[in-house]
Amino acid sequence: MAGKQSQLETLIEPIVESLDYRLWGIEFVSRGRNSLLRVYIDAEDGITLEDCEKVSRQVSAVMDVEDPIADEYTLEVSSPGLDRPLFRLEQYEMMTGHTVSIRLRVPFEGRRKYRGIIKGIEDQDVVVEADGHELLLPIESIDKAQVIPQFD
Repeated sequence: MAGKQSQLETLIEPIVESLDYRLWGIEFVSRGRNSLLRVYIDAEDGITLEDCEKVSRQVSAVMDVEDPIADEYTLEVSSPGLDRPLFRLEQYEMMTGHTVSIRLRVPFEGRRKYRGIIKGIEDQDVVVEADGHELLLPIESIDKAQVIPQFD
């Protein structure tokens, strides 16, 4: 699945950037004959519904021509929101100090799920303080991570 994700990102990122947005990330969920392709876009001033519609039209047109997904799929274009998913190492670095929920591909110290504060990045590892301990989690071992919004 990582290969398909990478292929889709390579195809979609130039489209998003040509429209003056930043590709935050892509989720591709294969659901048999009807998959889901979710594209997260971001911009300095935030994202509006019109921004999503504009990107959706362009991505859809290119996907129709390139046809990288064999079966039917649903395309969703969205802002990453306050509870944004994290995809890239630089995004974890941008979110230093924020609370995150992390699910690992394989258990680490007997657990796959952690909730903690991002402390930074060391090489290819995300440093997270969880349960009073500092953990070094290799980026490739993280299956899913999401910022947990804090409201004061």
